[in-house]
Amino acid sequence: MSETFFYGIQQDLKIFLLPPILCAVFRAAFILRYWPYESYAGKGAAIYHCFRYGFWWGMDWNIYVFAYSFLFVTVPGVFSSGYYDNGNFVRSVGVVLYCVALYTAFWGKMIFYAHYHDTYNYLLWQGKNAEKHNLLDVFLHQHHGGLLLASFIPFIYLIWKAAWGLLALPSVTFMAFDSTESEILFDVGLLLAGVAFFYYFRYGGTFLHDDKPEWDTIPSVVKREIFLARATMDDFVALELVWKHPPESLLSHRDEDDAPLIDEVVPAEHRGMQWRVLPTPIEAFGRVAKGARIRPPQHIFLIVGESYTQSPLDEIYTQLHIMDGGRRMRAERHSAQLSNFLPAGKLSRPSIVSLMTGIFDSKLELNENERFWQGTVATALPVQLAKLGYRSLYWYGGNATYGNFNQYAPAVGFDKVMAATEFCPADAPRTWVGIYDHIFLEKAAALIRDMGDSVPTFHFVYTTSNHGPYKMDVAAYGYDANTVMPDVSERLRRDRSAQKILGTYWYSDRAIERFVLSIREAFPESLVIVTGDHAALPIPMNMGLIPRQDVTLREEFCTSFVMLHPDIDQSIFAGNTIGGHMNIAPTIFELIAPQGFVYYSLFPSLTEPIACAVSPYHWLTKDAVGPAEDGQWQGLDATGEPVETHRTADGKPPLAKEIEGFTAITGWMARHPELLRPAASLKGN
Repeated sequence: MSETFFYGIQQDLKIFLLPPILCAVFRAAFILRYWPYESYAGKGAAIYHCFRYGFWWGMDWNIYVFAYSFLFVTVPGVFSSGYYDNGNFVRSVGVVLYCVALYTAFWGKMIFYAHYHDTYNYLLWQGKNAEKHNLLDVFLHQHHGGLLLASFIPFIYLIWKAAWGLLALPSVTFMAFDSTESEILFDVGLLLAGVAFFYYFRYGGTFLHDDKPEWDTIPSVVKREIFLARATMDDFVALELVWKHPPESLLSHRDEDDAPLIDEVVPAEHRGMQWRVLPTPIEAFGRVAKGARIRPPQHIFLIVGESYTQSPLDEIYTQLHIMDGGRRMRAERHSAQLSNFLPAGKLSRPSIVSLMTGIFDSKLELNENERFWQGTVATALPVQLAKLGYRSLYWYGGNATYGNFNQYAPAVGFDKVMAATEFCPADAPRTWVGIYDHIFLEKAAALIRDMGDSVPTFHFVYTTSNHGPYKMDVAAYGYDANTVMPDVSERLRRDRSAQKILGTYWYSDRAIERFVLSIREAFPESLVIVTGDHAALPIPMNMGLIPRQDVTLREEFCTSFVMLHPDIDQSIFAGNTIGGHMNIAPTIFELIAPQGFVYYSLFPSLTEPIACAVSPYHWLTKDAVGPAEDGQWQGLDATGEPVETHRTADGKPPLAKEIEGFTAITGWMARHPELLRPAASLKGN
């Protein structure tokens, strides 16, 4: 039995070699066929890491050939000698079927790339609505479909021969054991080794799921060459990503269906479809500044803290002291803050994209859309600030190739992308997302001070450290629960899981506060805006901090927001108690722009009374907050007592028309990329 198991697992390893070799051949064929550069000179490192990383990423699927052979041949073969004798045939049939699927996916990718200059993406979902006869015609005549189908015959033959050739390779000779106990230990060890082998390869050369290969962690030397970044991804991996991320239905909407929705939200003078005569729906949202309310600053800082949320700032959680820096900013005389503030997204990138672009990302991942790397929209914040003489810099605490912001941010109008992985020390500690906040922000502040104030500059600063899985050693940076939060229960202070999260919030808050103090010392007249990318709840609700143990919708949805400038106080917000990310850009213009300056914004400035804030994910009024997908809502009281949940009679959110209308604008622009304009032309260059 042991001998059978020993030889069987070796056969499993041999047959497993075929799929990764085949994927490498397909990757090479794709690169050779569609190579877009003039030569291969200087691309050696990128090509090497493309194949290296692609090999490990491909194990997401290829390792299952080993699992199939092990589970369905080797294990049952231990108990049946007749089945074992035919095991190689079963292995070969399985691997041939798998390789045929790989071959099919490869040719599909080759054809797809010929049309769309991209590997498999969301457009596959639209194929279900395409004219099938037309697709068949394209396949047969434009892409020699008959020959492709015929090629499966020699391909199957070659794979069959290759499989048997691998299985015929010599095996390590089995050594008999002196005792039954030794043989059992050997079998158990071999079984555990097989399981460990599977998981190690399944996670891309690691046992840690957090380090598993994915699009964001493609090596930068490859990611900078977008063609090679695409080539890195095996076809099954690409198809899996498409399957897991179906596009929103608005991509398949018809203009005639969305036009009435947009008509509901455009300014009154453009309703009745009057906006249809404009180049884009966005041009209907032109606004005229009333005149500067503060001394126009040389520096504007929009600081977006990862998960820098509102709830720890509420009075009911003061005993935690994890965002005391944020409290001190809000307590300043020349500050203005809102404690009911709606982010543009529920995740980081949709919020960042929306803040940059001025239209909601609407789950479309515009930053991953190549058309939005070539042009943008009139509401984009950097292109509008350029009309007032500001250059724009995007400071990111990680690697800008993550999410392709090295491509997207310049297209939106940023003059330069400053990635922490480029300007911080190479040995700087980092999370999987980016460089530790204090190092990133200290270095960024130093570089900004060195730039001086001769050129008006807008700085978009985005931190990364306050992010799961919360592995930072915050104690090394001064965090001690007994000192920070002496008034909470000993149970909470000793809870390691909770303290990892709370300590990271404390750390990030201190880093942001020190950055703000540093830049305001260097540039006292700066306009500083601090917000979070989205809401989060770091607070353990089962530790007796408050009577209530459930999370409110306000805590789940609302992020933080404060503005600082020598010429402002709370009165600048015209009595508003609510707002949202999309109110930030128009507020900047109303604070600094001269009278008569025309700017574009879907939403009004916070310097005038507003009735609501919406996003594709949630909505907010002066009295209530709720999700976009149903009619639930709760009040806005920051109370420790249980909060009642209400529901609308029709099951729809009260602001459904606004949510649908502003989302439809994004869909309109995504379906009509020809309407996008280069940032330089929008700047007036």
